[in-house]
Amino acid sequence: MRTALLQSSGRPGSVVENLKVLDEAAGRAAAAGAGLLIAPEMFLTGYAIGADVHRLAEPADGDSADELAEIAARHGVAVVYGYPERAGETVFNSAQLISSDGTRLANYRKTHLFGRFEQECFTPGDEPVVQAELDGLRVGLMICYDVEFPENVRSHALAGTDLLVVPTAQMHPFQFVAESVVPVRAFENQMYVAYVNRVGTEGEFEFVGLSTLAGPDGGARARAGRGEELVLGDVDPAFLATSREENPYLKDRRPGLYGSLI
Repeated sequence: MRTALLQSSGRPGSVVENLKVLDEAAGRAAAAGAGLLIAPEMFLTGYAIGADVHRLAEPADGDSADELAEIAARHGVAVVYGYPERAGETVFNSAQLISSDGTRLANYRKTHLFGRFEQECFTPGDEPVVQAELDGLRVGLMICYDVEFPENVRSHALAGTDLLVVPTAQMHPFQFVAESVVPVRAFENQMYVAYVNRVGTEGEFEFVGLSTLAGPDGGARARAGRGEELVLGDVDPAFLATSREENPYLKDRRPGLYGSLI
């Protein structure tokens, strides 16, 4: 499945403009043969928007989800996007997967909140593995800091995730996560990992770009630079199956030795 990584910060504070950016990107992705478009963490509203996080938060089935379903169906491409999710009085840092026919397939709430800003604005989710079937692949969702916890990614591997999608707001000076950690996570868990970042400066944060689609061999199938960019890479199920046979990490595990980890 050809996968499009939208490296952009959109227009922080404007849901209307960010929906337009997603519409345009979905058109370009579809024209390039992509079956999936991935946008960064909190793309719908912007990341460093302070109190507007609560003002702009929407339910998972809210107006923006409806509009994104129309965008996905119109262009025939599935979409993953980050957004602040309102559930009653609670707000989560969430990511949602919508299929190419406009069906809402999966919604994930970030389980590991990074720094004071997130801890003050959001409630952490408590469901570590959220998956959906998409074009013959088992797609898992995670957000930014979550991927830095090896237990998180291993849980996805044990649950059969083929492609782990990670909308991200990765900031300076932590670019080594995109450069090194993400490819290692893909290799040690024998999966593809799509890590899709913001760019530029928002408030106190300087986002570093470097969005990456890493393969199960630890190599980058696509890697963006430091600016706004739409990059494409292929997720190959046949290569994944071969790689899992040749690198049997999951088969060779000895869980009885790891009890001290929890």
